[in-house]
Amino acid sequence: MKVYQQESLYNNNRPSVVTIGTFDGVHIGHKEIVNQLVKTANENQLDSVILTFFPHPRMVLQKESGIKLINTIDERISLLSETGLNHLIVHKFTKEFSRLTALEFVRDILVNQLNAKKIIIGYDHRFGRNREATIDDLKEFGEIFDFEVIEIGAQQLNEVSVSSTKVRRALDEGDCKTAHLYLGYPFMLTGKVVKGKSIGKTLNFPTANLSIKEEYKILPKIGVYVVQAVIANKIVYGITNIGTNPTVGGINQTIETYFLDFNEDLYDQELQIEFLTRIRDEFNFNSVEELKKAIQEDEKFARAYLKTHE
Repeated sequence: MKVYQQESLYNNNRPSVVTIGTFDGVHIGHKEIVNQLVKTANENQLDSVILTFFPHPRMVLQKESGIKLINTIDERISLLSETGLNHLIVHKFTKEFSRLTALEFVRDILVNQLNAKKIIIGYDHRFGRNREATIDDLKEFGEIFDFEVIEIGAQQLNEVSVSSTKVRRALDEGDCKTAHLYLGYPFMLTGKVVKGKSIGKTLNFPTANLSIKEEYKILPKIGVYVVQAVIANKIVYGITNIGTNPTVGGINQTIETYFLDFNEDLYDQELQIEFLTRIRDEFNFNSVEELKKAIQEDEKFARAYLKTHE
């Protein structure tokens, strides 16, 4: 899969089949669309192209919404690279771009730049300035510019019944099992391991502190989770606490993982942790001893869970 940071860098003359969207989460609903895109491309000797946007339009046009995304842009690219797609264009979404008329968007980008011969789109898709144009308008443009519009109907989308909003809601509730079901893969956090206050070490539970540079990335509900990570090509399981560590006077939110049966230095390494299930809320315990006992119980829970789910 070739990745382009702007559609103007796409200099491929081959005719294409295109779909358009933010694809946040690359969930099972998105994969239905991408599978149809790739299949249509293969059957018609066309190149498959996704035109996606970053930042998310709501981050630009509705800043007050404070939307958090399921994937970082790098995670989104990685997930889409596994689908058999030929080309991914990550268009920088700006206020200026949002003011393009529907005609300008179709003529200048889809037709002249991407050489689209088929466009696969949801029945309720809207585009152009103020989202003024509908799929019916797109079909009219198709007659003018000689491309076919393949409509994904309400029934097909409803059968999957998944949306990025539903995934975000599940994560806000700490329900990583439902998020996994909707996504088709475990929700992940990707970042660099940084030095913390070494409080875990003093409790005999040394932790890897994950720093995520993308402030727009959604975090699951504060609490304790069973997680897994691939370290040196090996799956390692652990317990992650997302919270402020109130028992030891913490204020700032951290993401700390105690890995089971693992004791190697991970400082400065890029790490991706995947969330398997939630154990409990974060509590402000009456003493450090109570906190240690709770972590011991968390470890028992995690090992019992992993025995039945490995």
